[in-house]
Amino acid sequence: MFNLARSLDRNADRFPDTDAVLFRDARLTHRELLERVSALAAAFAAAGVTKGDIVAVLLGNRPEFLETVLAANRIGAAFLPLNVRLAEPELEYIVRHAGAVAVVTEPAFAAPVAAIGERMTSPWTVVTVGEGELSYEEFLAGQRGAVVPAVEVGEADLHRLMYSSGTTAHPKGVPITYGNFYWKTIAQVAEFGITAADRTAMVGPMYHVGAFDLPGIGTWWVSGSLVILPRFDVPDLLRAIERDKPTNVWLAPAMVNAILQAPELGGFDTSSIRFIIGGGEKMPVVLIERLLSAFPNARFADAYGLTETVSGDTFNDRAHTLSKIGSVGKPVLNLDLKILGPDDMEAGADHPGEILLRGPKVVSGYWNNPEATAAAFTPDGWFRTGDIGHLDQDGYLYVDDRKKDMIVSGGENVASSEVERVLYEHDAVLEAAVVGTPDPRWGEVPRAFIVVKPGQDVDAAALIAHCRARLAGFKTPKDIVFLDVLPRTPSGKVLKRRLREG
Repeated sequence: MFNLARSLDRNADRFPDTDAVLFRDARLTHRELLERVSALAAAFAAAGVTKGDIVAVLLGNRPEFLETVLAANRIGAAFLPLNVRLAEPELEYIVRHAGAVAVVTEPAFAAPVAAIGERMTSPWTVVTVGEGELSYEEFLAGQRGAVVPAVEVGEADLHRLMYSSGTTAHPKGVPITYGNFYWKTIAQVAEFGITAADRTAMVGPMYHVGAFDLPGIGTWWVSGSLVILPRFDVPDLLRAIERDKPTNVWLAPAMVNAILQAPELGGFDTSSIRFIIGGGEKMPVVLIERLLSAFPNARFADAYGLTETVSGDTFNDRAHTLSKIGSVGKPVLNLDLKILGPDDMEAGADHPGEILLRGPKVVSGYWNNPEATAAAFTPDGWFRTGDIGHLDQDGYLYVDDRKKDMIVSGGENVASSEVERVLYEHDAVLEAAVVGTPDPRWGEVPRAFIVVKPGQDVDAAALIAHCRARLAGFKTPKDIVFLDVLPRTPSGKVLKRRLREG
């Protein structure tokens, strides 16, 4: 099994002067990217990072994110992409649980990184893109000209460690191996015919599988180019499409809605886009038709996937974009899918049940969490997604309901149990339940239902402020409802369905 970073050498040899990365007005050729990554890999090695170590990446969208990923892999380390919207306690839990030995960050996150570092029991290397105690460019410059061969890796070696919100109070570590990554990438190359002529626009956050993996870095792997945008902004995206001619892009449902509502949409040349990967949320026919009209050469591929499968498990095909409206298509190459009913027997066509997946792109368990692994994986290797769906008579998958306690806000997963844990930390809270409520901009936002302890007094503003200090903004409840009691089943389980229904 070849190290991902070994592709640097092939790309630099075959296409030395071709763009590897485009970012604002800057460009890096494949040869330049190899030189910078080699120097960064040498710098990491000199700082004591070795094979099997974890390097955290707390960066917004920028070329240094990609360079850090490749440099870590080049010396046999794994990278840990961190959600830049997380609060300090969330970041600290993840880096401690992962055992990160280094972090590459930027000044915007200097305060939480420094605070976490002071509480770490073992030292870690902090490299800052921009001004900081250890500047990224100075760190790299000290090893200019270094030649660092890519470390040999096996299919089971760790390529990346990601943390998924899941449905537990703390996020679960998802260890993605080189085998998982390559089988995912090969499946997408086959699905979309990706070649060196392709360019992927990375507009979602690079810490997320959507931007990084759909098809993301897979395009670069076959010697294509990456057009990195600092953040999702409709005018910036449209300008980049006209200027840099990307051929594909992943867009969360909220992004699609924002694009279709933009008055300037018709004023840009979008003909370079040949496929758009969607987020698996059912879209009305009229919206899909408008999207295809705005991107006349594009295939819209509605998709289904999870962090545990490195994303992109099913894609709807061009021929059935409208005739199978609401479907997320069929499984990719070398992935098995089945639907199990309540009795754990395989469900027939048009009968709903839990979606199970099996194949070499599916991870084998959770990081340092045997209990969660045992609960999510069957003895014969099937991954229980927790999502409910059905297959039609032609074998097309429809997702009927997501994980019951999951909220999807602006493309980000929010575990209701995680928000509930934080609410319970407030002295005045006796009981708490969190559900998703519809929002015109974000799709869903968290709403909390609270029972206050006898003799205590607290208002909504105080609870929201309490959460905001401990959680990312998108996880913080936007609404607090006070109840005398929470509705429960006879067995004591909170009836969240009734709370959702109001």
